[in-house]
Amino acid sequence: MTDGRHGVAVDSGVEVPVPADDENWVVGAIIFDGAGRVFAQKRSAERRLFPGMWDIVGGHVDGGESILTALAREVMEETGWRLLRVRRLVEKSTWTGDDGRGVRHEVDYVVEVEGDLARPALEWSKHSEYGWFGPEDLPRLKENVAPGDWFIHDLVARALRERSDAARR
Repeated sequence: MTDGRHGVAVDSGVEVPVPADDENWVVGAIIFDGAGRVFAQKRSAERRLFPGMWDIVGGHVDGGESILTALAREVMEETGWRLLRVRRLVEKSTWTGDDGRGVRHEVDYVVEVEGDLARPALEWSKHSEYGWFGPEDLPRLKENVAPGDWFIHDLVARALRERSDAARR
């Protein structure tokens, strides 16, 4: 399936929810490099939500936006890369932040992008650094995070594990 407006391919069987008007949605993009590592960026210390924590590419779905439109926009805004394909859904969750915006529904996908992976065009006002994370790098994703609140760590670990399992088949 391809999203005609953006030319984003979606692999067969991948769930793409349709947000209701009264729901807050968040999208996340798990981006692998050629070495099988996942891209993450550290949120700046000034951010209201999750300051100083590592995060995957993503953000809020704006009013009237589809999940795919938001995913493509966030990838472009946060890295300068173009979203090409949505490979699989890794996580669908619901959570509440401490910023007063209420309950959010989140979908996180493994995606393919086009662009220079060695030179992401970070939003430096929102992020202080970036890195590529393989299994040996996972402990860094727990920096500045309270024990037990390791969503990004666990999400990246799961994506790495599923990719490794698929490669063995």
